[in-house]
Amino acid sequence: MAKEIGNSTELSRRQFVAQSAIYGGTFLAMINLPRPLAVAASHESDSPVTFNPDQWRTVEAITGRIIPADHEPGAIEANCVNFIDKALAHEDASQKPQYNSGLQGVNAASQAQYGKAFADLDESDQDTLLAAMESGSVEGWPEAAGAADAFFETIRAHTIIGFLADPKYGGNQDYAGWKVIGYPGPSHHSGGYTPEQQVGDAPIHPIWEHGEH
Repeated sequence: MAKEIGNSTELSRRQFVAQSAIYGGTFLAMINLPRPLAVAASHESDSPVTFNPDQWRTVEAITGRIIPADHEPGAIEANCVNFIDKALAHEDASQKPQYNSGLQGVNAASQAQYGKAFADLDESDQDTLLAAMESGSVEGWPEAAGAADAFFETIRAHTIIGFLADPKYGGNQDYAGWKVIGYPGPSHHSGGYTPEQQVGDAPIHPIWEHGEH
């Protein structure tokens, strides 16, 4: 995002995503975690499996503020909500209760502060509420919803993973995340990249030029 929530330092979205994910060992491991059931579910449909319509809308809005669109697509365009939905339905099912309670907390706090659901707030108010979640101190956050900061970190991690993981998992639609960070995609031909490509003497053509998955 143009500015990381809770941090006054201006960052380009490319820098934010790269610093948070590419250079973070935990994120890198999570991105590469095999999710065969989520793959199968994402191939079947982009329709919600885990979330009800209100939850889908709230999660989509949150991801859209974590990685917003500017001159390049963001989390909404990358369909990160679909990645999260399919992951929670399968390999990440243990985190579904946290989402259920956390999303209730988000909308309870939003109603308490603004009289609207989170997805209906303007972007500035959404950012203010998410910054408060990150700090762990949110006006109107119900105790039964669990720790606000823990839920924020979970959904932020899932958003970044959905933005950068292989599109087969349901996110990174149209290679949006890979285009933002300049990653051309894995080599899909026998033998990998040529020696000339590895040293920069021959171009590496990004995967989206070939229409591969």
